[in-house]
Amino acid sequence: MVRLSVPTIPQAILSSATSSKTISPAAAVERIAEFLAPGNVAVITGAGVSVDSGIRAYRGEKGIYLNPNYKPIFYHELMDESPKGFGFRQRYWLRGYLGYKPVLDALPNPTHYALAALQYKSFVPRLITQNVDGLHHKALAGIWDKHTMQHHVLELHGSLHKVHCKYGHVTDRNTFQHWLSTANPQWKEYADELEATGQKPRTNPDGDVQLEGVSYDDFVHKPELIFFGESIQPDVKDRSFRDIESSSRLFLIGTTLATFSAFRLLKHALELQIPVLHLNVGPTRADGLPGIEKIELESGKVLKDVVRAVLGSKADEDPVVRKMLVSGVVRPPRDDE
Repeated sequence: MVRLSVPTIPQAILSSATSSKTISPAAAVERIAEFLAPGNVAVITGAGVSVDSGIRAYRGEKGIYLNPNYKPIFYHELMDESPKGFGFRQRYWLRGYLGYKPVLDALPNPTHYALAALQYKSFVPRLITQNVDGLHHKALAGIWDKHTMQHHVLELHGSLHKVHCKYGHVTDRNTFQHWLSTANPQWKEYADELEATGQKPRTNPDGDVQLEGVSYDDFVHKPELIFFGESIQPDVKDRSFRDIESSSRLFLIGTTLATFSAFRLLKHALELQIPVLHLNVGPTRADGLPGIEKIELESGKVLKDVVRAVLGSKADEDPVVRKMLVSGVVRPPRDDE
């Protein structure tokens, strides 16, 4: 039997990790702008990009899980058609039911808008995100239509805003949430009470929440619905490789690359001798690999200034870019969220 575990950074890297060379925000802006200026850049983003939107990252500055007790449900558990699998599905959809609204209500932060500006001005024609929160799309709303977004933004791990069953039928998540509310009025009442009192269960980037002392036995759900974060589909994998191959540079932001689906894209870029710049705080799976330049700073502190440095006077002359550079929330999650 194959033993599955939560993707993480190898202990050898965590044990040997050393601090990167200290660099000021001003120097970081200059270096990142220099890297991006030639254009045709592919960007890969991770959970760190959405922290300022109030969505908790998986790992902290030391590379370890912020929520060490988190026990995600694996795809094979969700697909198990035995009574045990039924229990897993109850557990997932109850926790996901409560955890979806914080993700739905989240707004893009300055990093999302800075990247959107670089996409809009064609410096970043291909963006691959590991995040399932849809915030890159929200930052481009009103600028690009859905078809254009799909062409330029690849959701490597899927989206929380859609649900599909094992037969492939897709349902909008808001519609599905309404079905769950109708079938489970007691949990709808509980969710409303949490919102009314300002209480929020600890939410993970995948919309799952941490619940203690609750029973899942009375939660009704659609048994044929499956977890949307399953193994990457061949067409998504193939496109992610093509996006790297079509690019001249690779910019990694807010990701530890703990998941192999993202790490293999980095390895592919290195095999193609594509220059790589990594902006992240804390250890990553890529630390120690040759051919990678790393800057340890939070993206929200520098990326808007990077856009201004790349575009120069055009940043103020273009009304779309000008609006993007004054947009974005900054609301990191509290310790109790």
